[in-house]
Amino acid sequence: MLGLGLERLRADMNRLLALLFHQGVLDEQYLQLQQLQDESSPNFVSEVVNIYFQESEKLLRNLRFLLMDREFSDYKKMGVHLNQFIGSSSSIGAKRVRNVCVAFRVASEQNNRLGCLRALELLEHEYCYLKNKLHELFQIEQQRLLAAAVRYPVQH
Repeated sequence: MLGLGLERLRADMNRLLALLFHQGVLDEQYLQLQQLQDESSPNFVSEVVNIYFQESEKLLRNLRFLLMDREFSDYKKMGVHLNQFIGSSSSIGAKRVRNVCVAFRVASEQNNRLGCLRALELLEHEYCYLKNKLHELFQIEQQRLLAAAVRYPVQH
């Protein structure tokens, strides 16, 4: 019975990952990140992704703050934040977030405030979707690890 639960959880993880790849949310860089995880660092991927989330929250706040200023004109500063977001998103395989950041950067290079506001809205949406789905994936992984750790007592 326990083995069936493990298989179901593994299948759920694989289905969710397949969906995220099919939707273009993740790319092969995420798989490369997973390959770095082993028994000596079983939470490596979730730790790296959680650092990404913390940094991304700061970048989103900074971008929002810059765009809420009616007198805003420092598109170069916005570009710096977007380059950081692009790099960190690429490093974890967050393909759709990275792509929105690239479009956002184009709008900022054109000093297009309205385009930047639209891109920020889309970026926040894509980021939240990514965060929710990866949290869901990590929860399934934790359940799978807990189920695998359960041992029945040996009877003599």
